[in-house]
Amino acid sequence: MAAHFPDVDFQVSPLERSFYEKHGKRVFDVAASAMGLLLLSPLLLILALLVKLTSRGPVLYRQERVGRGGRIFRITKLRSMFEDADNRGPLITSAKDSRVTPVGRMLRRLKFDELPQLWNVVKGDMSLVGPRPEVPRYVEFYSAAQRTVLTVRPGITDPASLVYRNEENVLAAQPDPEAYYRNVVLTDKLNMNLEYLDNVCFSYDLFLVLLTTGIVYIPKWITKAQ
Repeated sequence: MAAHFPDVDFQVSPLERSFYEKHGKRVFDVAASAMGLLLLSPLLLILALLVKLTSRGPVLYRQERVGRGGRIFRITKLRSMFEDADNRGPLITSAKDSRVTPVGRMLRRLKFDELPQLWNVVKGDMSLVGPRPEVPRYVEFYSAAQRTVLTVRPGITDPASLVYRNEENVLAAQPDPEAYYRNVVLTDKLNMNLEYLDNVCFSYDLFLVLLTTGIVYIPKWITKAQ
């Protein structure tokens, strides 16, 4: 039986009102994620080799996150930090964090470390679009209203991820990055996620997926070309 986060006692999906939310979103998730894994498999293989050959430790990094209905699941990423980094610093990462490997900096800058989460989507732990999942330690601080984000599958991207795409630089400028994340950034993200839940539809999800791809991968190269 899967572990659950304590004190989450609401119905799992009170927000699933439309046909898309009940059925179409999952179809979109599985089809797009499976296709993505197939097309990106050569890139993922190359990245996995880079991770394995340049630092000690496993290729994949797994961490417990709180998902839909308070269910604990293990999110999957390409490892971007040195082995045992979780025990040698905070749960968040800021720019110039010494725990990040040289290859990991490239992966994090291009967001390539997030690509294995497509498998989390196929498995049903996550959605392509939805509130980003947090570690249990931070979910403990959620108010009753904020825990509404736990009524849906967490996502790989969401509006807050786009606004805070340079989050590591923002945190690096703070005297206490973890406190700033918990008290300012996380609150702001949750407000944006709650607003997203009021506007879920296929066109909005597709827009966010395309916008995420454009912001993360394209502008860096266009800017250099210009």
